[in-house]
Order: sequence, then C-alpha cells, then structure tokens
Amino acid sequence: MSAVAFLNIGMHGHINPTLPLAAELVRRGHSVTYHTTPAYADEIAATGAKVFLYAGDEIPLSGPPSAVTLMEQLARTAVQVLPGVLTDLGRARPDLIVHDSACLWGPVAARELDVPAASSFTTFAFNRHVPSPTRASWGLLAAAAARPRSAWGYLRSRWELRRRYDVRGVPLIDLADIRQPLNLVYTSRAFHPDAAGFDQSYRFVGPSIGARPADSSFPLDRLRDPVLYVSMGTVFDAGPRLLRSFADALAPLGGTVVVATGHTDPAELGPLPAHVIAHGSVPQLEVLARAALFITHGGVNSVNEALYSGVPMLAVPQGADQALVARRIVELEAGLSIRTEDADVQTVRALAERLLGEPRFQAAVSTLQDAQRQASGYPRAADELERLLRQTGVTRPGAAKLTSQG
Repeated sequence: MSAVAFLNIGMHGHINPTLPLAAELVRRGHSVTYHTTPAYADEIAATGAKVFLYAGDEIPLSGPPSAVTLMEQLARTAVQVLPGVLTDLGRARPDLIVHDSACLWGPVAARELDVPAASSFTTFAFNRHVPSPTRASWGLLAAAAARPRSAWGYLRSRWELRRRYDVRGVPLIDLADIRQPLNLVYTSRAFHPDAAGFDQSYRFVGPSIGARPADSSFPLDRLRDPVLYVSMGTVFDAGPRLLRSFADALAPLGGTVVVATGHTDPAELGPLPAHVIAHGSVPQLEVLARAALFITHGGVNSVNEALYSGVPMLAVPQGADQALVARRIVELEAGLSIRTEDADVQTVRALAERLLGEPRFQAAVSTLQDAQRQASGYPRAADELERLLRQTGVTRPGAAKLTSQG
C-alpha cells in the first residue's frame, strides 16, 4: 500500500474526472487523501478518500475568469492554503502527490515535502499547436495592462511564494500548464489535437467515467426518445434568454428536451411544454446515455462524456478553452459549432436537424466513442500512477508489491 494525495482547484470540471481515479486507488488498497473545498467534500468522501478542507475562506475560483484574473486567484490561493496543506500532508506522509495542471500549490507542496508528483490535465494538454490560455503572449500582456490590480496582485503573491517556499519548476506565468514527469490527460489520442506532438510523459488515458451520487430529484423516468440535452456548464452563466432559445428550438424535435440551467433558476425560463424538463442540476452521465443530441458549451469534461456516450454535439463556446474544443469537434465531424450571438431559435433548430438527420455525424462520433472507451479511463490512470510509484521507489517498507494492469 502507498499513500496518494490529491490537490485540486474548486471547479466541477477539474474534480469530476479525478473521482473515479481516487475510488479506484482506494479499491486497490492505497491510502488516499484529497484536499478540497466544502462544496465538494461529500462526493469526494464517497470515493473512500480522506477529505481535508482547505484552510481559510472558500477558494475564489468560481465564475468566468480571464487568464489574468485566474493567475492572480491561483497565486493568492496558494499563499492562503499552503501552510495548512503542508501541515496536513506532513502528517499523512504521502508517497505521491497528484495535482491539477492549474493547481499552483500542488508542485510547491511536492517540492517542499520532497515527494514525486503527477499532473492531472482535465483540459486539453498544451503545446505550441495547442496554446495554453495563460501562455506568455501579447494578448496576455494586453490583458494585464487592462487589469493592473490583478496583475500586481499576481506579482505580489508570486513574490510571497518565492520568499517562503521552494518554487523551482513552477512556471512563472503559464499556470494552466503545470507539468510533471507524468501528465495524465483525460481524453483519447484520437480526440486530442496534435497528440503526436506530446512526449511520453503525457498519457492519454481517456475519459475518467465512473458512478456519481444518485440525484433522486431528477425525473429520469420521464425521458422519452429522442432525448435532446442542453447544458452550458457550471462556470459561465448562459442566462435564461439563451437557455429558453435552446428549449424553443429543440421542443418540436424531441421526445424529451432536458435543459440543465446551472446558475439560472428554471422558473426564469417561463412556461415550458410538458416534454421539456428544465432542472438546475442534471445527472449528466445518465442523460447522455439516452441522448441523441447534446448542446454544450464545449468544456472538455462534458465533451469527453458525450463522446464516451456516442452523442453528436452542437458546441456554443462561452470562453476559456471552449472555442478550441469546439473547433476540434467540427474538425472531426463530431458535431457543429455556433457563436452565442448567432444562436437564435431558427438557426439552432436548423443545425439540430442536420445533426439528427445526417449520418456522417453519428458515424464520426461512433468512431471517437470507440477510441474513448479503448483508452480505458480511470483504470489506466491508476496503472500509470502505480508505475510511477514503482519507478520512484517510494513505496513504504513492508508495503504490498504494486501491480499494474496495463
């Protein structure tokens, strides 16, 4: 048995793929700890991991950040949480730290404790053909000039981190792309752009799909084929007008239309036909398993889950890396894409009819579905972490010999 510590940021899309992985490591006999915010404590505890809560106020990593504000928030959060994280991990004595690719305090903790680390890419991985949103660029410089308070806040926090901790190996600027000798990427090589351009430290393990806590409040028994599903994620607020447009566009086409409203109160959409279900939170895996079409913001996690279920998509990117994901969907004919400002009822309905009626989209999605499933997902990710533990020789004296399935 070895001890594995997960460090992550407080966002659904970054946490969800790690939950089946944490549960699999527990199942294999490892001791797993996971630092998180209170909002995610229960679902992480359900994996069997021991939950540690970050010290201080709720980590300010919600809302639609720009690259500059994200960098400032990550650096400020690292200063805030690292004392408590290091105290907790000093007692837990992990053999390996697994941190999100944007979790600045993860590599710092690993360096301070002299523990090997792996990076968890729930977004695409980045290189010169797949540009990171926080890479050094004229655009980032212009954004910093437009937000001088955020820029100075970032520099102050980075100076504080350098004064107090060993930050060697941590990118000075590109905090969305924190790499380690092992980088887990939760999609298939077939879907990832320029997969051949990444070295062997990147392991494309496929979507990490596993059971999530049941949501008894959602009426799964009301679903009738064809199921048409809309979700714009949990970070960007699509608002009632756009969500209502999607509902009106799809209503004539579906047996059931499901709209995940996120931050929007479902009542704000107004009266809806009986076969249109608007719900704040939707059990996405269960709905995608029934869906014939998915209108999505283009977050990597949601898109991976749709491909795993074999569902064509209409991508409506809202920000961050979603435009890049949408382009990949279109390039591989797994769906179509539209700008938010062009997403009126008639246009969305016409695109949905194409996706439902033209066989080439379902054929392309089926090919990608095979690739997603063959990549293995969380069992492969657990294999890779166990292989790293063996290579680094950090298993504890008397621990059972680790085995790999791949």
